[in-house]
Amino acid sequence: MPHAYSRAEKAHQENYDEGIRLQKLLAQAGFGSRRKCEEIITEGRVEVDGELVTELGTRVDPSSQEIRVDGSRIRLNNKHITLALNKPKKVLSTMDDPKGRYTLRDIVGDKYERIFHMGRLDYETEGLILMTNDGELSQHVMHPRYEVKKTYIATLDGRISGNICRRLVTQGVNLDDGLIRLDHCAIIDSSRDQTIVKVVLHSGKNRIVRRIFGAVGFPVRRLVRTQIGPIKLGDLKPGSYRVLSQTEVRSLAKEVGL
Repeated sequence: MPHAYSRAEKAHQENYDEGIRLQKLLAQAGFGSRRKCEEIITEGRVEVDGELVTELGTRVDPSSQEIRVDGSRIRLNNKHITLALNKPKKVLSTMDDPKGRYTLRDIVGDKYERIFHMGRLDYETEGLILMTNDGELSQHVMHPRYEVKKTYIATLDGRISGNICRRLVTQGVNLDDGLIRLDHCAIIDSSRDQTIVKVVLHSGKNRIVRRIFGAVGFPVRRLVRTQIGPIKLGDLKPGSYRVLSQTEVRSLAKEVGL
């Protein structure tokens, strides 16, 4: 016998068939309160499948339609998770190690299914690593085409001059695998036997910061990555992690053309 739907069930089914209200979708994606999202729509900042939408109450299907705000595509998938993790020294940037050394899995555990790291830090380097189970986001973040900038705080052996810092930005240095330039280099503090510098670069080559300063005679004593694109390490303690907000994920996705 066919199921007799109640009035409430019929209304729910009609809502499901017709999609979700656009302002509700924007709120779920982290754009603010429902009222704020209504303002975003009426201001003409939202496109659905390439068409400008300004009418409140418009229903959309995020599984089959492309929704953009200010040109950036909304990516709403409740199964996707992205983490910011503060890797301590002597932790491998991998999920497993046959030698039994400490890995990222020892920090995040098995709570998140199919999660993996976006890029690596060498064994002695500390700081920010991003992890996700979103394959598309990971491919874009790690692809050289999008030149995602990374920020590091490096403690150097010796007293480096501002001239050398500027030369590393303007002229670069020749390494075994080619010429490399820093995007930014600034001295934060210095003493007779060491210098602390802030460096920004978009290269993802292995041990690149250590190799650059080693090539000009200033070996790196300590190295901490503090930022990847718009995502900052902040006050996250070593050996801990946090889940990125929808706003943070959206800003990262926009940075890499998603």
